[in-house]
Amino acid sequence: MATPRELKERIDSIGETLKITNAMYLISSTKLRKARKDLDETEPYFTAVQQMMDFTMKHLPEGYTHPFLDLREDIPDKNTRRAILCITADKGLAGSYNHNILKITEEKLRPDSNDTLFLMGEVGRHYFAGKQAHISGTFAYTIQDPTLSKARSIASFLLERYQKGQIDELFVVFTHMKNSLEMEPVVKQLLPLNHLDDTNYFKHKKKKDYQEEILLNPTPDEVIEKVVPNYLAGFIYGVMIESFCAEQSARMSAMDNANKNGKELLDDLKIQYSRVRQSQITQEITEVAAGERGTKQHE
Repeated sequence: MATPRELKERIDSIGETLKITNAMYLISSTKLRKARKDLDETEPYFTAVQQMMDFTMKHLPEGYTHPFLDLREDIPDKNTRRAILCITADKGLAGSYNHNILKITEEKLRPDSNDTLFLMGEVGRHYFAGKQAHISGTFAYTIQDPTLSKARSIASFLLERYQKGQIDELFVVFTHMKNSLEMEPVVKQLLPLNHLDDTNYFKHKKKKDYQEEILLNPTPDEVIEKVVPNYLAGFIYGVMIESFCAEQSARMSAMDNANKNGKELLDDLKIQYSRVRQSQITQEITEVAAGERGTKQHE
């Protein structure tokens, strides 16, 4: 059985840990509110960009081709240069948040292939560095404080490599929040734009299709080249914000569970400490009483 001193040290240690977990919970709560506010404020603009992208794709001339729409079917699958943008957290203590993203990214990576990883978040960077995966050495972004300028920089970086033929397919792996309590890791294809309906990040209500004649001015090429970068920047910004929200929500849940478990353990230790201390006091009283009786007998 532990001594009162050992129990007291454990109680103090758990108390200090609870201060940390409670502080982390409050910090994540503040960050989550800010991230949700940013998403709500920017969502209308990117919803409009998404609608414009859908509208443009539906009214392209029949037989129209563009590098952004090129499926590159002439390239064998084993030679396809696939890029995966993986978004993890910069630190742990977020439950299964990072584990789920890393797992689905590993499943998406093809062994002995031309797949390249573009990583956002220190957790993913450290993990895949140990796996000796092909990581882009010129791509180093954190997930903290998502901004539109950062999203535009990432979109420009990836588009440039796609246009140069260094990338044939581009996917993004991130955490989608179904609601405040439920989230799941998902994979979406960004380029080429052959599955646009599958990459709708901002869920807008689609308008009914009507028979209409649309003129793309000045040319379809120029329209596509103006709309697509904004579409990708908006999509990437959206998933950055959503991933950041999911991370903070997961960390809040993990810290809340840690607080509950810590308080239960603390209560058990306090009861155990009281019992041990009471037993020790009783033993001391018994020894004093026995000593006093012995002294009287000698007298």
